[in-house]
Amino acid sequence: MEEIFKYIIGLGAAVMMPVIFTVTGICIGIRAGEAVKSGLKIGVGFIGLSIVTALLTSALGPALNAIAGIYDLQLKVFDMGWPAAASVAYNTAVGAFIIPVCLAVNIIMLVTKTTRTVNIDLWNYWHFAFIGAVIYFASDSLAWGFFGAIVCYIITMVLADMTALKFQNFYKGMDGISIPQPFCAGFVPFAIVINKVLDKIPGINGIDIDAEGMKKRFGLLGEPLFLGVVVGVGAGCLTCRSASEIVEKIPYILGIGIKMGAVMELIPRVTVLFIEGLKPISEAARALIARKFKEADGLNIGMSPALVIGHPTTLVVSLLLIPATLFIAVILPGNRFLPLASLAGMFYIFPLVLPFTRGNVFKTFIVGLVIIVAGLYMVTNLSAAFTLAATDVYEATGDAAVAIPEGFSGGSLDFAASPLAWLIYQCSINLKWIGAILLSLCSMALMWRNRVLIIRNRKEMERAGSDKIQTTE
Repeated sequence: MEEIFKYIIGLGAAVMMPVIFTVTGICIGIRAGEAVKSGLKIGVGFIGLSIVTALLTSALGPALNAIAGIYDLQLKVFDMGWPAAASVAYNTAVGAFIIPVCLAVNIIMLVTKTTRTVNIDLWNYWHFAFIGAVIYFASDSLAWGFFGAIVCYIITMVLADMTALKFQNFYKGMDGISIPQPFCAGFVPFAIVINKVLDKIPGINGIDIDAEGMKKRFGLLGEPLFLGVVVGVGAGCLTCRSASEIVEKIPYILGIGIKMGAVMELIPRVTVLFIEGLKPISEAARALIARKFKEADGLNIGMSPALVIGHPTTLVVSLLLIPATLFIAVILPGNRFLPLASLAGMFYIFPLVLPFTRGNVFKTFIVGLVIIVAGLYMVTNLSAAFTLAATDVYEATGDAAVAIPEGFSGGSLDFAASPLAWLIYQCSINLKWIGAILLSLCSMALMWRNRVLIIRNRKEMERAGSDKIQTTE
């Protein structure tokens, strides 16, 4: 089984995702031609997103390395980015079985009415695999690894249910869809608490900056495209030691600016392909569930957050956070992590934050700052465990993508900055059995609360349906 999954994962996400969603589409009743078309669009969308985010890191990476050299920044946790983290996750014993194990947990939760999300976002199961793999290598116990992965999955599914209605109301055209991805879901408590605190501060609670409003009010200055150019040019200027050097490097500086602008402009266009590919599968899945299950009303289809990362507020805030993150990483006491490759994952912080901040750029930026500060400490804290897992996979596979430079430890903002993953790791490794009991109790409490809400919602729907029938008669 492990060898089979290694082969499948070795095909890469761009091949794996079209195959998975084509097969899924055929299995849920879509005609073969339409299923293939949907799968290919998802694959093309993923390739497009990978190219755009690679453009971001290739444009900014050398510039940021030059800045680190100029200012002698000694941060010894090497940023591996999410592709390396995903490779580590799936090339372990936990990753080999994570998809069938998590699908089984999903079915059990559906049967017991402890979730109303059918999670078909199979590629992002690597997040669950990674927390399991890190715990597995740190504890030298496969059982502990799967325990951590399953707990993470359960909590994520409940959070997907809790955020589904707000998500669907905020993003247009997302009816019946939820986001069961632990990196996004882990930031929901931050969004709720910080948003409520900001609402109680006089003066600040009146600040309402909308990304679309920025475009109307400031014209070109409010466009993500223009902001991208400005941030890129600013980063290019920082690579120069003097004004004369800036003049000499104008073509290079402008090149970075244009590339950053291209990233901001292309991401929304690429996400359209995801929507076009995933929507037929989502609709067919909902129709199949409605036919086969009596209590299917209210079920959601779990999808990738890539569907909505093109929102203007996400683009603007992510762009503004890039220089802010680099500055914070340098001055933050105790931090040893300098984000470079992980900057491409900045967009994925906000899909479930925006529904709570209602797309307010100011509030979303504040939430993002707090998340980044906490995330940098989490990455630093988990770097030893991350390095242990990555080193083992590198020795077993020889994959250069997971190699860590000598003298550095490894880290990734995309995984290790997730509060959910960090808490599960700390409880499993440092608190041992006490932590396991706490995680189990927390998971069961969340499942029970979710079940109560699901049953109550079902009764209300039945009552509303009965009243409608009586009125019609």
